[in-house]
Amino acid sequence: MKVAIVILNWNGRQLLKKFIPSIVKYSNLPNVEIVVADNASTDDSVNFIQQNYPTIKIVLNKKNGGYAKGYNDALQHVKADVFALVNSDIEVTNGWLNSILDTFKNEPSAAIIQPKILDYKNKTKFEYAGAGGGFIDKYGYPYCRGRIFNNLETDTAQYNDVTEIFWASGACFFIRAKVFNELNGFDENYFAHQEEIDLCWRAKNLQKTIKYVGSSTVYHIGGATLKEASPRKTFLNFRNSLFTLAKNLPSSKIIPIIFSRLILDGIAGIKFLFELRPIHTFAIVKAHFSFYYYLSQTLNNRSGLQQKNNYYTLKSIVWEHFVLKKKTYKEL
Repeated sequence: MKVAIVILNWNGRQLLKKFIPSIVKYSNLPNVEIVVADNASTDDSVNFIQQNYPTIKIVLNKKNGGYAKGYNDALQHVKADVFALVNSDIEVTNGWLNSILDTFKNEPSAAIIQPKILDYKNKTKFEYAGAGGGFIDKYGYPYCRGRIFNNLETDTAQYNDVTEIFWASGACFFIRAKVFNELNGFDENYFAHQEEIDLCWRAKNLQKTIKYVGSSTVYHIGGATLKEASPRKTFLNFRNSLFTLAKNLPSSKIIPIIFSRLILDGIAGIKFLFELRPIHTFAIVKAHFSFYYYLSQTLNNRSGLQQKNNYYTLKSIVWEHFVLKKKTYKEL
């Protein structure tokens, strides 16, 4: 099984300098190739890799198309059985590949796998982007084992298992190449944020299995490209979540679920106003207008293979967390 670890870079020299060493050190296995896919950087990050890591393959994308287009373009030039898409702000650990590759080998139905993702800045805590494996509620709000909204659990080995999940984090995302190609990669309209949830849902619609392997651990800084407080991040998260619902919900559920979601987004916008963060309220308004603008194209991108079985196991994470005050996955 040939594995390509593909790191997407955009003006990330300092991140590459900090995190490439752990990937090189702990990925020295047969048939494992390390690739840096550069999104038209204007700094000297490509030169840094060429001078310091001459064995690392470099793929030069013609433009910065964000996470989605960046990987779609780069992976056309990478030959492997499994793609490991790794953010440039990820530190890996000794043996991080072993149990994941064993799972691929022993479970032919496993199409996508995520490791345990902990916080690089506080290594006892789960990290926001993926934590112990992702799910969504009825209205498309994502949450994770180990992370509900901004509440992060301490890692006490409670998620050291191997289990099926709904979505795997794009921060560290393993996928069989044939599955990635069958799905035609990421939806490039997303640019960044939640494109992995859409891809995982499309995989689920094709009866693919998505797994979490908790014996593999990585550490993620998070927010290295867009900070948590960035209104751009708010815009992308709210808009792209609506994209995902419109593309993947069964036809009978599109109108009632998205209508409910628009109301909930409005409540979130009012909350931002009360918190004296009107720029984020405006970001939600912009997200909705962008969703309407792309709605016809989004509906045309529906595969027609939406499964009628429930895609969620929880009706509303908003209600459970903000009203019932549940802070951990175990409490749900």
